[in-house]
Amino acid sequence: MTGPTTGHVGMMVGANPVDAEFIRDLFAQFGPVTVRRMFSGAGIFRDGMTFGLIVRDVIYLKADAINLADFEREGCAPFIYTRGKASGRPRQHALPYWRLPERLYDDPDELAEWARRAFAAAERKMLKPGRSGKARAKKPPRKAPRKSTRKRTK
Repeated sequence: MTGPTTGHVGMMVGANPVDAEFIRDLFAQFGPVTVRRMFSGAGIFRDGMTFGLIVRDVIYLKADAINLADFEREGCAPFIYTRGKASGRPRQHALPYWRLPERLYDDPDELAEWARRAFAAAERKMLKPGRSGKARAKKPPRKAPRKSTRKRTK
């Protein structure tokens, strides 16, 4: 079976190359996708929306309450990362992206269906109330502290 770094063509993500052409070919039945570097991996995008991740040569797709059971039935695991290593208090955090079932690498039609459901999950997330779909506005800069008008005694 072929994996996402076959041929090592494309961008470097950390020390690992990501074969963007392979990813585009893999998702061709779904439609045009773009691959962009993100953090220690890459994101898989359609229409500017992230619906997949590539981390350490593993593809993860967006999941929510609607499509999560599909991933669980396949025995897939969520993407988990560790924070706080430097502080000596490491904690694990899961993101709503789940590992792509291995069998889908050889089934482009079903992979396209899984990609559609992952994209729909990303759309639902963007449409949640209170979410504009745009980056949050930055907080205004803090005001400089006022100087005290009291006299200091020595």
